[in-house]
Amino acid sequence: MFRPFAVVMLLSFALLTQSTYAQYRTDKKLQAQLKALTDSFHGVAGVYVLDLKTGREAAVNADTIFPTASIVKVPILVGIFDKIAQGVYTWHQPLVYHDSLARKGSGLMQFFKDSTPTDLQTITSLMITHSDNSAAVWCEKLAGGGVTINSWLEAHGFTDTRVNSRTPGREKNREIYGWGQTTPREMARLVTMIRNEQVVSPASSQVMYRIMTHVFWDEYALSQIPPYVQTASKQGMVDDSRSEVVMVNAPHGDYVFYVATKNNVDKRWVTDNEAWQFARKVSALLWNHFEPHSDWKPAPRIE
Repeated sequence: MFRPFAVVMLLSFALLTQSTYAQYRTDKKLQAQLKALTDSFHGVAGVYVLDLKTGREAAVNADTIFPTASIVKVPILVGIFDKIAQGVYTWHQPLVYHDSLARKGSGLMQFFKDSTPTDLQTITSLMITHSDNSAAVWCEKLAGGGVTINSWLEAHGFTDTRVNSRTPGREKNREIYGWGQTTPREMARLVTMIRNEQVVSPASSQVMYRIMTHVFWDEYALSQIPPYVQTASKQGMVDDSRSEVVMVNAPHGDYVFYVATKNNVDKRWVTDNEAWQFARKVSALLWNHFEPHSDWKPAPRIE
């Protein structure tokens, strides 16, 4: 139960964050370039980008709700660390995997043998780095489920970012958006908060950020950023919706962006899928915008 003082502090935090976002200045030139890319996409596309150093932003459909697919695993990650902070678990909490937890799709845990010993650090890391579905469903349950995670999101000023699956009362949202939903602006904000050590605690944020810098899925937006530049990211992919959130620790200042798509005409799972090409184009545009003197280019045939 929240005490009145805690409620006031949470409301003040939410209002302060919303006020801060309202003060960001629009980079009109960059926004026009991004709009040209989104307008040419066969489906619905959205982009939000923020230069953390200057406070300049660009937004196209940035407040439109999109399916998260596996990007919902970022709020689940927050939910796990919130439980650790409460003393419910430890980071190295011993756990035992059972094959009843297996989920198809991405990830390695579905191939574990039944009754395999593991720990919370392993399943949480697999959930983000390999987008492991089995680990994610397990972590969601350990975090208290969608109701608990959504309560944290609401308390911290997120109005559209929610877990839908296995969450009572969100059945209609799940039919529309699937496992989770968000907007480009909100998910970029959540990753920015993690970067700025404002989620759960500074120590929790640092560990979450380290995990997000070890992502396996680097063929899309990340492929347009030099491999020696650190990025923290998460990707989400289903047939007709593919999105990505990336924080770039660029030489001249950090920038964060979210590229989202839905109702995609091109549903192919091939390298040149239009949504993946769109993510690459946005990422390349942003790298060259923020690092105009860089002569780095992806090597020929890198794909």
